[in-house]
Order: sequence, then C-alpha cells, then structure tokens
Amino acid sequence: MSPRGVAIPDLRERLFAAAERVVARDGAAALTSRAITAEADCAKGVLHTHFAGLDEFVAELVLDRFARSARQAEALEAKVGQATVADNLQAVVLALLDSLQPAVVGLAMTRPAAALHTRESFQSGAPAFDAIQHAFTAYLQAEQRGGRLPDGVDVATIALALVGTTHHLLMTRIPGPGEDTKAITQRLLAVLLS
Repeated sequence: MSPRGVAIPDLRERLFAAAERVVARDGAAALTSRAITAEADCAKGVLHTHFAGLDEFVAELVLDRFARSARQAEALEAKVGQATVADNLQAVVLALLDSLQPAVVGLAMTRPAAALHTRESFQSGAPAFDAIQHAFTAYLQAEQRGGRLPDGVDVATIALALVGTTHHLLMTRIPGPGEDTKAITQRLLAVLLS
C-alpha cells in the first residue's frame, strides 16, 4: 500500500483500472469504494478524497473512457490514405467497445446520481458519441477528398450508422462467448462502405 500523505501518480487511472477489474472479476454488484481502493492498493478513503462518492466516481470513469475513445476517433485524420478505410474505422470502433465494460456503462445509467452527473457532463461538452460521430464524418470526408470513397457517398450517414451500431453493441453485448464484435463491425463496414 502507498504510504499515507504521499502523492500517487496517475491516481485516477489507477482507481479506474481497479474498478474495471473488480467489475470484470466479481460483477457490478461488487463495486464498492472499499473494493476499488483494495484492488488499487490504496488507502480506504482515497476515493472519497478525490470524488464526491461512488456515483461521481462511476460517472467520471465512463466520461474518461468516452474522452479516450473520442481522442482515438480524432486521430483517424492522421490515417487518411493509410491501410483501408474499413480497417481504420474498425480499429476505433473496437477500441471503443473495449474501453467500456457493459456492466460499468449499466452502473452509470442505472444509478440516478451517476446518470445525472454523466448527462450533465455530456450537455456541458464532455466528449460522447457525438464527438466520435463528428470525427468519423471528418475522417470519411478526408478520405472522400482523397479519392478513396466515391463523391456521391453520404459520409455523414455512414458515420451516424456506425456510431449508432457501436452504441447498440456497447449497451447490449454480453461479455463472454457470443458473436464476435470484430465480425459484426466488418460486416457493417462492408455494407456501409460498398
């Protein structure tokens, strides 16, 4: 355990990663502030020192993961003309799906205070699916200008369909065996980009 009074580098990420491990191993019902700090090997009260409570913590975890995914989507512009359009989009979709466990998203949506905090943050401009959709549209427009997509393709609708499907998969997929999300996104992109 970290000594008392000593700053812990990257404490937020350490706590977020610990929470994800607790949920993956023990389920959403096992997520308590004590379980998180024990998993992170931190003092019991450290979570409440940095967050108003478990609801704010869960909301901030979801917001952090959406912000990370939005940054990955924005990085698509650097990939214009590289690999294939489908491969570039699929990498971001799969990263987004891997960035948030369905149980964590469920917690953020079913705990009223966490849901309110998340919603207010999105309304205040925190990156969410709209930022990812905008990044997909900008990327597809750049690929269209570069000649890798035909001029008549409605890139805004492709971006909307891709984000909508990603949202659906994120909210409804069940961890464990089942249909491979990579195969699903490959089929979707094949239809959208044909």
